[in-house]
Amino acid sequence: MNTILLEQVGAIATLTLNRPAALNALSPDMNRELSEATAQLELDNSVRCVVLQGAGEHFMAGGDVKGFNAGPSDAASRKMGFERGIAETHSIITRLKRMPKPVVASVQGAVAGFGVSLMSACDLVVAADSSYFTLAYCHIGTTPDGGATFALPRTVGVKWAMEIALLGDRFDAARALQWGLVNRVVPVAQLHEATATLAMRLAKGPTAVYGRTKKLINESLAHTLADQLQAEQDSFVASALGADFAEGVSAFVEKRKPQFVGH
Repeated sequence: MNTILLEQVGAIATLTLNRPAALNALSPDMNRELSEATAQLELDNSVRCVVLQGAGEHFMAGGDVKGFNAGPSDAASRKMGFERGIAETHSIITRLKRMPKPVVASVQGAVAGFGVSLMSACDLVVAADSSYFTLAYCHIGTTPDGGATFALPRTVGVKWAMEIALLGDRFDAARALQWGLVNRVVPVAQLHEATATLAMRLAKGPTAVYGRTKKLINESLAHTLADQLQAEQDSFVASALGADFAEGVSAFVEKRKPQFVGH
């Protein structure tokens, strides 16, 4: 069974984590297949929005902890295996963040461990009211990965990030919305429709501009004001030379909705 399903309808590509019996826990096969799928989507200009979801009733219950006992017993081999696996995991996070198109996470049920990191790497998150979240790494005696310690302080603040990471307590969708970890919460029965509506809206937008905007926002916290102002100038000028800017200006003058082509 493929652990990742990739389906494209029009300009929207949907990535489905496909280990529902294991609550979509990240196995080595899923890690590899998700890495390959994100690499493919990053370069596919026909895709203007990516949706990331879990099969069944859960998004992702973290890493496949049971599988940690199945590897080699000697320390050197275990070290090499963990380093190789986490490097591939981190390539997924990097691609989602730099992907020049919007990525929407659609989450329900368990969002735990690496599931929190994966969700946090997406640009927008629609959560079912059934969702529950826990970073959980502390419960198995290790530190977070997948960029959680980068994303959480920038999203919820240092003190709440410390509580999420050090205590590993479960919290619900209402708290995730309050903290800014998700963008909107909907009844679980409406999750698919709400996600599809948002994805369609994004897929009809100025895709290249979205990509540049993502880059500006993601790099802003590492920039001085002068650096950021220069980056904004460069990005605006590049966008203003594109077809979508011409269409947007024409549509504004003609008082109609723009028909963006994505570049």
